[in-house]
Amino acid sequence: MIHIRRAEISDAAQLQRVFASGGTYAGTLQLPHPSLEMWQERLENADPKDTRLVAIYDGVVVGTASLHLEKKQRRQHVASLGMGVADSFTGRGVGTALLGELLHLSDNWLNLLRLELSVFCDNTAAIHLYKKFGFDIEGTMRAHAFRNGQYVDSYAMARLHPRQAMIPLRET
Repeated sequence: MIHIRRAEISDAAQLQRVFASGGTYAGTLQLPHPSLEMWQERLENADPKDTRLVAIYDGVVVGTASLHLEKKQRRQHVASLGMGVADSFTGRGVGTALLGELLHLSDNWLNLLRLELSVFCDNTAAIHLYKKFGFDIEGTMRAHAFRNGQYVDSYAMARLHPRQAMIPLRET
């Protein structure tokens, strides 16, 4: 069974191992060979308004997902989302559990209207997961990142809060 909880500083070594997985860092903007010190610093200096969750299976961290709240006043209704699941746990419900909990927090506790993310266009499993939870592709970012010796495209995806998505746009 997968257990979801807030990340703790003591999770640094296990998060470092998750992002050392070839498929995990290749699916994110992380670099290969993450250091333990980088993860310790990231967890120690995390913005307290942001949320980082971890997925635990049999006592081991197997994935993480985070919400980063926008700092600009006029975009305080928005957060960006990031995720990573260990290669050996993809397709086993970890991403679904993490994303479901982040959306529960976003929709019911954080008063967020819009969630944004970017995903590589060839990451079909992640795109399927995001669409399952109501994210839409809003555009393609050409040559968005350099990965494995070449430039790759990403989709910009977003989701509006389901109860607020019907807000009519004002005509100008």
